[in-house]
Amino acid sequence: MRYRLLGQSGFSVSVLSFGGWQMGDEGFWGPSDEADAERTVKEALDAGINLFDTAEMYGNGESERLLGQYLGKRREDVFLASKVSPEHCSPERLRESLENSLKRLNTDRIDLYQVHWPPRDVPFSEVYGELERLREEGKIRAVGLSNFGPQDLREWQDAGNAVSNQVGYNVLFRAVEYETVPASRAYELGVMAYMPLMQGLLSGRYGRIDEVPMMRRRTRHFSGTRQGTRHGEGGHEPLLTATMEELGDFAEAIGLPLAVLSIAWLTAQPGISSVILGARTPSQMRSNLAAADLDIGPAAVAQLDEITFPLKQAMGANCDLWETASQSRIR
Repeated sequence: MRYRLLGQSGFSVSVLSFGGWQMGDEGFWGPSDEADAERTVKEALDAGINLFDTAEMYGNGESERLLGQYLGKRREDVFLASKVSPEHCSPERLRESLENSLKRLNTDRIDLYQVHWPPRDVPFSEVYGELERLREEGKIRAVGLSNFGPQDLREWQDAGNAVSNQVGYNVLFRAVEYETVPASRAYELGVMAYMPLMQGLLSGRYGRIDEVPMMRRRTRHFSGTRQGTRHGEGGHEPLLTATMEELGDFAEAIGLPLAVLSIAWLTAQPGISSVILGARTPSQMRSNLAAADLDIGPAAVAQLDEITFPLKQAMGANCDLWETASQSRIR
């Protein structure tokens, strides 16, 4: 396992990290096996993953509860990250949210406490002020951001500081490359990439778009007429299909699973501190861990860039996967 510094935090984190969204949120991901989930956590620990990421929003706290239970005595071996929901960012509610997360995670501190989405009803200065008080009290060790675009990053930096920015980023969704990653790097924030397999599209599991579960067909890749979408755009389904086919052919040609290739491409991108894996089973975790020490080289990176550039161009610079540019929550 490779390790990288997380921004200016001074903390060294594994280049692949464990994402807890898939654990405890059956409403989105479907039924899960708790024994499998516990073994998956152990698999990650044994492989050297030391960054574990969750949020109070995932399964209404169930992800935090399960993660705290499964880490058990190995809590001290990990850099534990969680997130506060934007509607809980007033000083009083933020403190209450943190205390609830600490109880569910069965710990006395959260190593990286992130603002899940930019709050729009509380000044950033008030949010940061309370986070700094919590840090001084030893309840959190570092402040992180999630889904902050260049404008919000600039306004946050005027109010305080942070060590990281967590963004949706994968070879099929490269919008953050236009402005958000460059801005994060300019502020010396470590970038944590979530959704590296685009909710399973890059797992090689689905042969046709209609095979993708409805809850994962709501992004701007898909037609706005599909059930559950809210963006109202035309989508890019033919281009997505063509891109997926070309990616699959390239992965086969170089003898790598598409998922491993996609993760390795992401670890090679400038500014990336850690790529968050959302495996639900030990076998999925083991398969994806093949990317931990894999350097696919500049030629393969360039080929993937070229294959996915038309889709990147079509999707544009809007970093919100689920909303139009005019309604984007990431600005």
